[in-house]
Amino acid sequence: MHSLLQSAYTLLASDSRLVSSDGDLLKNKIQELAHKLDEWLVWLLLWDETMRSKFFITIKDVLVFDQSKFVQFISNKEFLPDSYTAYKNKIWLVNVRDELIHESWDVVLSRPYKDCILAWWQDSEDAKRDELFYNEVLWSDDIDRLLDPKVYTKFTKYDKDGSHELNSWTRDEDGTITDNLIIKGNNLLALTSLQRQYAGKVKLIYIDPPYNTGNDGFKYNDRFNHSTRLTFMKNRLEQAKILLSDEWSIWINIDDRESHYLKVLWDEILWRDNFISNIIWQKKYSPQNDAKWFSDDHDHILVFSKNKEIWRPNLLERSEKMNDRYKNIDNDPRGKWKPSAFSVKSYSKDYDYEITTPVWTIVKPPKWGCRMTSKHNYEKLLLDNRIYFGINSDSKPQLKRFLKEVKQWMVSKTIWPYTEVSHNQIGRQELTILFNDYVFATPKPEKLLEKVIYLWSNPWDIVLDYHLWSWTTCAVAHKMWRQYIGVEQMDYIEDVAVARMQKVIEGEQWWISKSVNRAWWWSFVYMETMKHNQHLIDQINISDNITQLTQIYNSLVSSPWINYRVQLTAVSDTATQRAQLEVSQMKQLLINLIDQNTLYVNYADMRDTSYEVSEQEIKLNDEFYQ
Repeated sequence: MHSLLQSAYTLLASDSRLVSSDGDLLKNKIQELAHKLDEWLVWLLLWDETMRSKFFITIKDVLVFDQSKFVQFISNKEFLPDSYTAYKNKIWLVNVRDELIHESWDVVLSRPYKDCILAWWQDSEDAKRDELFYNEVLWSDDIDRLLDPKVYTKFTKYDKDGSHELNSWTRDEDGTITDNLIIKGNNLLALTSLQRQYAGKVKLIYIDPPYNTGNDGFKYNDRFNHSTRLTFMKNRLEQAKILLSDEWSIWINIDDRESHYLKVLWDEILWRDNFISNIIWQKKYSPQNDAKWFSDDHDHILVFSKNKEIWRPNLLERSEKMNDRYKNIDNDPRGKWKPSAFSVKSYSKDYDYEITTPVWTIVKPPKWGCRMTSKHNYEKLLLDNRIYFGINSDSKPQLKRFLKEVKQWMVSKTIWPYTEVSHNQIGRQELTILFNDYVFATPKPEKLLEKVIYLWSNPWDIVLDYHLWSWTTCAVAHKMWRQYIGVEQMDYIEDVAVARMQKVIEGEQWWISKSVNRAWWWSFVYMETMKHNQHLIDQINISDNITQLTQIYNSLVSSPWINYRVQLTAVSDTATQRAQLEVSQMKQLLINLIDQNTLYVNYADMRDTSYEVSEQEIKLNDEFYQ
């Protein structure tokens, strides 16, 4: 097989029509010419003995080109992979920092589909079908169409007076839309569609993507394993990065299983030098005693910023619990204080001395170190009543640290215990109280998002979450006076997201609502990506028999929305043959026939009357994309 691949590659590369300007073979072009029985291509194959023996058959002493066998061979990923990662090693290519690839010390994830686009079409939890990959080089036109801005529909504004049709957008003095947005649609398409309005304006992105465990309460496509999942994350992060401002930070909540893969992936896209920290969040308050190996008590939150040498997170205010550690047992007029060690582990001869207590006992310095300051400074501290010898005045010396002299603001630590930011069970309780139901297995608690949003944003900054599912990010951002954008494509967005945000506007008094300056009179706008052929897929998914699917088939094969790559002669089987297919097989066949780039309406096609976009929708879309 290897010699055949090598021979085919060398032979086809000799035809300039089949080679790109970069010297790469054009798979689509080869397949197109084969389907057309191109005379030069057939002669080229016939001339080579290896190709002749493989792709020609003899019928009554006549050599006949086996077109289908050759096309199938070209389609084989062993011949020409969909990913062009292999070409990245050409020595004249550079990375994003203009470093030659072969001289770079970057650690990258090499995997199938690395340089492809994963569309991920899924509207409901039980919709699990083969996902569509687009290759950056071979299918560049498809990628351009896929990532074009989409038309939005069902614009609805929610405020203290309820819900009503959106008439116009609210903007700031710079012209940026200030309405909070809840978007139902594919998050990749939403991210690309947001770029005209919000490129360079988003301050903070927090995402809590599915953990790829198969039992985490989120029924995403179970084919998302390793390579495809990383491709999925990479595609969306590359688009989200365009939205970020100069003072941005990105936070991703993930578990042990995926965190290390994602760290390397994010190093590659956001640059390793921009990595801030790995925060450990204690997500459980009690051990999981039925665990096979260890009780999984924590999550990771990976944090990146644009320039960590310049930008700093907000400082945290001291808690009452911290201040409670300070007492005033000797009625010192300077107020509350607490004792601290008067010794250090490092050694200095000048700091090595004995101390006499008020009751004339001698205290030697510790064997493993010495005093924290010189004897001269010690005597000054003693005169200032800053040395404490215990309640009986006979203990080793300790330094009195006064509360009023301690900084009232502090840097956040990288370990976040549940006592400070809550745990998963609290997150579940928050949704259960709101909806009287167990909605998700592991929603994040509001206090966790409160700390994330507080550390790296200020009121009116834009916060984005494009893996929203439980909508905690938007709820907390709303309460903290941040502008927010949330994206989710599952059908439960209306049952959970909109309903939860309505309760926030109405003034629910749960969780962080009691500790922040509430903004429940604020509003948000709900909108959806306008479907086109996606309606066909919806019909296919809900159909449960061959008769229904055959009706869809008959309407599809005569429509202009069929995939232009489909050879109708290859699928126009007799009704008897189609009837022999199982329902699942027929569904897959129909989905493959649909042009995947026409699932949603492109903004550029909005005025085509066949899409039936209303005048008000045209007006709002034009204003959104201006």
